[in-house]
Amino acid sequence: MADLLNIGLSGLAANKTSLSVTGHNITNINTPGFSRQDTIQATRTPQFSGAGYIGSGTTLVDIRRSYSEFMTTQLRSSTSLNSDVKAYKSQIDQLDSLLAGTTTGVTPSLQKFFSAMQTAAEDPSNLPARQLVLSEAEGLSRRFNTVYDRLSEQNSFANKQMGAVTEQINRLAGSIASLNESIAIAQSNGSQPNDLLDAREETVRQLATFVGVNVVAQNDGTQNVFIGSGQPLVIGSNAARLEVVPGTNDPNRSEIQFIVGSARQTITNQVTGGELGGILRYREDVLDKTFNSLGRLALSISDQVNSQLGQGLDLKGQVGTKLFGDFNEEALARLRVLPASTNSSNASPVLNITNSSVLTTSDYRLEFDGTNYSARRLSDNQPMTVTQNPAGTLSFQDSAGRDQGFQVVVGTPAPAAGDFFALQPTRIGASTISTVLDQADQLAFAAPVRAEANLQNRGNGVISQPTLQSNGSNIDPAALQAAFPPLTLTYDSAGGDFTGLPAGATLTRVDNKGQPITPAPTPLFTPGQQNNFQLTMADGTSVNMSLSGRPENGDSFNIGFNQNGVSDNRNALALVGLQNKQVVGVDPSVTGITTGASFTDSYGDLIERVGTLTAQARQDNEATGAILKQAQDNRDSLSAVNLDEEAANLIKFEQYYNASAQVIQVARSLFDTLIGAFR
Repeated sequence: MADLLNIGLSGLAANKTSLSVTGHNITNINTPGFSRQDTIQATRTPQFSGAGYIGSGTTLVDIRRSYSEFMTTQLRSSTSLNSDVKAYKSQIDQLDSLLAGTTTGVTPSLQKFFSAMQTAAEDPSNLPARQLVLSEAEGLSRRFNTVYDRLSEQNSFANKQMGAVTEQINRLAGSIASLNESIAIAQSNGSQPNDLLDAREETVRQLATFVGVNVVAQNDGTQNVFIGSGQPLVIGSNAARLEVVPGTNDPNRSEIQFIVGSARQTITNQVTGGELGGILRYREDVLDKTFNSLGRLALSISDQVNSQLGQGLDLKGQVGTKLFGDFNEEALARLRVLPASTNSSNASPVLNITNSSVLTTSDYRLEFDGTNYSARRLSDNQPMTVTQNPAGTLSFQDSAGRDQGFQVVVGTPAPAAGDFFALQPTRIGASTISTVLDQADQLAFAAPVRAEANLQNRGNGVISQPTLQSNGSNIDPAALQAAFPPLTLTYDSAGGDFTGLPAGATLTRVDNKGQPITPAPTPLFTPGQQNNFQLTMADGTSVNMSLSGRPENGDSFNIGFNQNGVSDNRNALALVGLQNKQVVGVDPSVTGITTGASFTDSYGDLIERVGTLTAQARQDNEATGAILKQAQDNRDSLSAVNLDEEAANLIKFEQYYNASAQVIQVARSLFDTLIGAFR
């Protein structure tokens, strides 16, 4: 009877615990990360009797959680990947809408500017049409400024978001370390603290939403958590910290430091996965390049328009005034060089744009070892050849000898050994472009040199309007007037040549690309076809023009300074032609082939690149979302609580409990019968 009573009591205790575990499962159905628990029973050691071994009841040997390390790891990595893509997509969606929008993008303002220029070119003396050019130029400048401001806001948001995310990472890392300590203590008795293990797994999963993690289990039940390229965020009960600090080179571009005790390590380029990885990936792959692409376009428009205006004459016969501000002002040039915060000197070099057509969209790193300068292009990590001419003025060429389009003037004080600088030739271009011309009559729409056939000519010879060959500087009206006094070229049919050239001047036959034809054709002029010439004056000033038709012997053509070019629109047409001229991203090492892009195409390439990346991000979001759902479903199929199953278990264990109680009742009845027999 005692044996029967003990058997019943063991069943009663076992099923009571099973009921408690089942109730625990049901009440935690909505607890994040909870894993369903089961009781594991085994028979007690049987007792030997003369008839053999008799069972002595049951005992609980374990309360086991339904858990798979593989599925948990899969869920953790899927969570990290999906959070990365979501953070990246949320930012690039905004950028795509900004750049491609009909009211927010640059393209509409660019088209309006050149449309106004075309209207003004049709009637170059019309002041209202000229004023419209100024208004649209102002609108274009402001559009660049506004887009830059939106990009800057995204950069500021990224910095703030990085700070918020690292705070969450630090909080979760501390929780994991605390749970590690509790688990190690609880597990020292040989049993698994299931709820603590679930809490830790859920905390690690939450950590994976913010940053990619790698988890390594230890023999004492703790887990070590690593991030980045192996930085130990949690080791046992000790947690390191992350901190967001202003960038060493660019204070507006925050960096992430890994802190253990008093030691600090910058790990910005090593962090991947999670929301933090997505933010950093967007900033590195999209935002920085967009800043530079937009800045390069703004610099190119400003440079090309100003340069072309400098090749013409305004309504007063004066050389053209700049429409856009000078991007090489010292204050602006200094902003393009960012000294490292760790530099030992106060050196503050300036960066001047020398050729906007060959600028890249990359930033550069300049270092000084105390004797020599070295530089790298950060987009492809290619080393640059640094030359000084004159001393203190640095020029940069890549391995193919291509000029990078800018120079750095070191100035005083000089850098110290070990100093380095971030060079950003195009980063601020869109924020600094401005319209400075406010007088419509100062727009230089007239060309400085003109030509015409003598009205007394007997033949049908035709001379085109000459095109002045630019040397990169603004024209000098006084010098041109001196170089081109009224000059008359007279056709000599016997020699097939022209007479009347001033002393020191040459007339050279050139091809369609303006290159001299060698050997020089004989005769120099061929009647009945277009003949291209380059007229070079004694002071080096040269113009290109063409002569065609069939002039008679003695026919003359007059070439001279365009003193009164009020109705001349040739320079205005050249300004209109800039819209489709391929002047952005030109490869100077390639000859005979145009390698650059027009203003519109350059901005279109930026929109296309961002649009492609946005479409890819949307696809990645759908794909990673599906992968995450599958991983979650796989984990839930094993570990999640099923109410139907638990309800069935409640009924089953209740019946077992009642049956065990009945065994005890039988044992009691037998005991009462036995006691009654001795009364």
